[in-house]
Amino acid sequence: MKETIVTIPINDLFAPKDGCPLCRMEEMLEQQYCEFVTGDAMMEPSVRIETNKKGFCHRHFARMTMVGQKLPNALILESHLQEILEKQLPQKPGKPDKKLMESLGEMLNSCYVCDRVEADMHHLMATVFVEWAKGNEFRQTFRDQPFICLHHYRFMMTAAMGKRGVPSKLLPEFHADALALTKNYLQSLKGDISHFVTMFDYRSRGQDWGNSVDAIERSIEFLTKEKP
Repeated sequence: MKETIVTIPINDLFAPKDGCPLCRMEEMLEQQYCEFVTGDAMMEPSVRIETNKKGFCHRHFARMTMVGQKLPNALILESHLQEILEKQLPQKPGKPDKKLMESLGEMLNSCYVCDRVEADMHHLMATVFVEWAKGNEFRQTFRDQPFICLHHYRFMMTAAMGKRGVPSKLLPEFHADALALTKNYLQSLKGDISHFVTMFDYRSRGQDWGNSVDAIERSIEFLTKEKP
């Protein structure tokens, strides 16, 4: 695949044959945004308006404290907490406000980093679809991936069927490639887990554990996209 500004990240993400390429994509974006929001963007008014309104999920709050200094994190929290006091809670006791409860619920389930990562994941996936559809060496690179985790199989295929997805005439072939990466690995995990279970049978004493030694950890990562 000829490299351009758009395709270079795709090449970099799919070049390693190690785990799920979309997990690498998401990890890259999460790292970039957590560094961004606690760095140069900390004093950017447009960004602070959004972070004050949306806040962050626990995962990204935790990551921000790891990649950013304490002062930037404290400043972000200071204005976010003020936003909650002024706009998400009643200013005086009385009858509960249904709209405020709904607004608070939306805020508690929102995250600035999650939203930005999801948007960029869709942009990058659009590039993946374009490069795969060309039928050049990237298609083989795609097929050579070890697996696509269950979470990202669903994400990928939902995006592939969308507005900026794979052309309809090529969609069955693309799905066959993606499904093979997910299903084949799922079957191998099931085999490793089953072997792991049999190793606790007295009749298996002295037999080789094979690839089942870390089957539990790999299965959890495959199912949740998180390493236990």
